[in-house]
Amino acid sequence: MDMPLFLWLTALFTVVTLILSFYSLIRCTRKNPKKNLPREADGGWPLIGHLRLLSGPDPPQITLSNMADKYGPIFSIRLGVHRALIVSSWEIAKECFTTNDIIFSNRPKVAAIEHMGYNFAMFGFSRYGPYWREMRKISMLNLLSNNKVAMLGNLFEIEVRALMRSLYNSCNDKMVPLEMKKFLGDISLNLMVRLTAGDTEINKGKNEKWRGAIKEFLRLLGILTLPDVFPFLKWLDFFGGTKRAFNKTRKEMDSMLQGWLDVHKKHRKSGKNEGFMTEMMVAANKVAQEFPEYGYDADTINKATCQTMMLGGTDTMTVTLIWALCLLLNNPHTLKSAQQELDTHVGRERQVKTSDIENLVYIQSIIKETSRLCPTAPLSPPRESSENCTVAGYHVPAGTRLIINTWKLHRDPRVWADPLEFKPERFLTTHRDIDVRGQHFEFLPFGCGRRICPGISLALQMTELALASLLHGFDIETVSDEAVDMTGSLGATNMKATPLEVLLTPRLSPELYA
Repeated sequence: MDMPLFLWLTALFTVVTLILSFYSLIRCTRKNPKKNLPREADGGWPLIGHLRLLSGPDPPQITLSNMADKYGPIFSIRLGVHRALIVSSWEIAKECFTTNDIIFSNRPKVAAIEHMGYNFAMFGFSRYGPYWREMRKISMLNLLSNNKVAMLGNLFEIEVRALMRSLYNSCNDKMVPLEMKKFLGDISLNLMVRLTAGDTEINKGKNEKWRGAIKEFLRLLGILTLPDVFPFLKWLDFFGGTKRAFNKTRKEMDSMLQGWLDVHKKHRKSGKNEGFMTEMMVAANKVAQEFPEYGYDADTINKATCQTMMLGGTDTMTVTLIWALCLLLNNPHTLKSAQQELDTHVGRERQVKTSDIENLVYIQSIIKETSRLCPTAPLSPPRESSENCTVAGYHVPAGTRLIINTWKLHRDPRVWADPLEFKPERFLTTHRDIDVRGQHFEFLPFGCGRRICPGISLALQMTELALASLLHGFDIETVSDEAVDMTGSLGATNMKATPLEVLLTPRLSPELYA
């Protein structure tokens, strides 16, 4: 026998453990045979459940949408030892986020956040409780509240004008196509860096490092590891390469965040106060003292919260802008209507200002319709029930994962006429009273309930200003007469997979781009 004894013992132990786990699942199912559980989708395999069905080639939201057509708006699947409840209708989503909102306010523990997110110190992924409530409150007060966002209007304009200048300098030769993903990514990244860390010297030249780290973090966040599926096999993660990838990304992001923190500690001693990170220092010290049971020191809390801001703001705004531009290029009449609104309310003698946005209702409706058709999170970030509850008349056991298929919900023909069509006008007519802030369960691009995204105001103001400025400043056309590829990709956000190359022609006087 050439195989070492250790590997034989490891394989034997793994097989025995899996058999015992399978037996335990069968026992649990038989223990409460009278419980009215949601129907489980067909096609699940022993042990791994339905994982293989969510691994492609179609994105998971489409696979689950097809299942909903067969099983109805509520059904369950198995992800290893975990059961997940899949919801695809607004009525059931409303029940989850009102009657059962506290019960579904937990986040499941996943290996990616444990290793890369400071052991769940990132409040967006932490368990529901006093630490989460305090960190969310601090973040809202210091950066994400409506009043705070309103005060940032000048900073938004500075970043957008830098984008316009960069695009103008790059499109002197109209025959050279521009790849827009990088330009739109830069504006989101630059804004979040300045909001979080301020104008420190250490930020210069770090865009590519931040962009790469964020992209890798989100890629790894979409990976289910062995411990995620079978927690009792956590010890086997030592032999895989995923943990090493987690640690590499963690070290890279921590190095940059620690650099920010060191600079701001020096600034604080000298009396300077710039950026969210400086404001977080006092708050982080207070939280570390108030909640010692979580085991986080002040520096960890500070870095984890800034990491949350960077990850939560950068990619989502970029994705929204990319999808909006794709949809407009495929619907040139809508693009022209948006430019007519801009010419009417802004004119061509100056650039768009933050104060103009309230009058640009068609631009606002374009962002809404983009968020409906192409939500940045087509599947809501999973929640986990903290106790048994009832949803749509079904018994849902404690520990069940909840996943809202936002992509499917936003295409409900009962709510949206011509649901597959890009029609911003619907938000000016039939759906003018529907907003994005979680009060209308037919439309949940930012989630709902206690776990709703806290950065809604920031995201809307920045994406609306950036899109308005882009359409106001340039005529935009595709390189060929073919429709823009709208293929998405697997991962934590619904990013367009292929390049987005366009030709730009300036619409304003040259001095306005300076």
